[in-house]
Amino acid sequence: LSKISDQNPLSNTIEKILVNNNLILLATSKGLSKSQDYGDSWINYGSAVFKDEGVSAVGYNNGIIWAATWHPQNVSGSIIGVGSGLKYSGDNGTTWTSVDQPVDSKTDTILVYGSNQLRANPTTVPQENFIYNMAFTTNTIWIASRAGGVRKSTDMGKTWKKIILPPDNLNSIKPNDQLTFKYDPAVNLNHRAFSILTIDDNTIYVGTAGGVNKSTDGGISWNKFTKTNQTNSISGNYIWALQKNVFDNSIWAATWKAEGQSEFWAVSVTRDGGMNWENYLSGEKARDFGFKYLGAPGNYSGAEIIAPTESGVYRTSNNGNTWIAAPEILDDNTKISINTKQFLAAKVNRRTDNSSDIWIGSNNGLARLNETSGFWSGKWKVYLASEKLVSVSESYAFPNPFSPNSERVNIKYMTSDAAIVTVRIFDFGMNLVRTVVQNASRSANSEHLELWDGKNESGKTVPNGVYFYRIDAGSSAPMFGKIVVLM
Repeated sequence: LSKISDQNPLSNTIEKILVNNNLILLATSKGLSKSQDYGDSWINYGSAVFKDEGVSAVGYNNGIIWAATWHPQNVSGSIIGVGSGLKYSGDNGTTWTSVDQPVDSKTDTILVYGSNQLRANPTTVPQENFIYNMAFTTNTIWIASRAGGVRKSTDMGKTWKKIILPPDNLNSIKPNDQLTFKYDPAVNLNHRAFSILTIDDNTIYVGTAGGVNKSTDGGISWNKFTKTNQTNSISGNYIWALQKNVFDNSIWAATWKAEGQSEFWAVSVTRDGGMNWENYLSGEKARDFGFKYLGAPGNYSGAEIIAPTESGVYRTSNNGNTWIAAPEILDDNTKISINTKQFLAAKVNRRTDNSSDIWIGSNNGLARLNETSGFWSGKWKVYLASEKLVSVSESYAFPNPFSPNSERVNIKYMTSDAAIVTVRIFDFGMNLVRTVVQNASRSANSEHLELWDGKNESGKTVPNGVYFYRIDAGSSAPMFGKIVVLM
């Protein structure tokens, strides 16, 4: 069911990262990847376990690994996400149990909430109903999905209970209220859930397309925080991520612009349980948060916050007042880079030697910074998933198609002997577009990667179309391949 000791994860699209001591779990577009040696090797659970499904969320609770699965579907020219359920393993990935995607029956048109019987629009299909996030309380798993809302299960996913959140026009609900609203994710933005954070069995935060919701009674009553219902408010109502800084118990939210004219993208943080918010990184679409804790566990002296965004990775050591972008992420040994600006996940774990590993996931690879001191200072390792070359006559390019607006394409090949290498790009008419490398020395019996940024010799981005690369390596026959530029 797995491939042991792979050098790289399954995929270069790293949706989520989970760390627990030396355990690292990656939710990727092709399945689940796991490392138990700080990333020196990976166990990849791909098609044998997850078939052709990607993993959208990952969890770890009481020794059980959880993974939520999904796949894209083309509907009338638009790509939507389709939820396909969850899988969990209680024996470290040896065997897996499947859980169907939670959906409603067509007759689930009434929800009982206290003394109220609320009308409901049942979610009966998995389309736009995949799981974005999961969290845990005692003997309970909580999930958040766009069309399915918030649900919890106390029997390992055999049955699910839908959690009722306030509609868009109410800032709070409790069971003894007299309520008449209709539960409907198609109408109420606050019924579309994207993130969930459990502090303890009583305190739960849920991020939706309509704000941040907080419960202090185990998910029964809720108060909602939005851009417009507080003086010191969040920046936007679309809450992509929620994380807790255990040093000072602050709550960090990736707050995106939803529909309000006054909303804006930023990072919002509350230090008083949601009563007041501060906004940082204005204009940035943050996707996650990682925390590097300073000092001894249980007696931390501070925390640095890492925020991956759709335009880079940023880090603060003074609670958000100033942020410093990560330098170019370049593997110290192979010199391979993470050639994208779109970053999706970040987490930090501490090794037994007291150094820290900062993990950064992107849409084009995974990176690990082993840091003993300093700020963005240490040894970088870049992980790029790619097919193995079986002979020196093979080569290929990935990602393919690629968009020069957000990434570069990797041209992979192998040399049996030390060689002088030239790599050139041609258009469909075989006119020279760019010389990527010329007369470069490359070692023997090694796989090599050369990068093309999608620009011509004049530094201008080439238009969409089909291009060809040619690799000349020593006296060997030239190697050719096709690259598709699609923006």
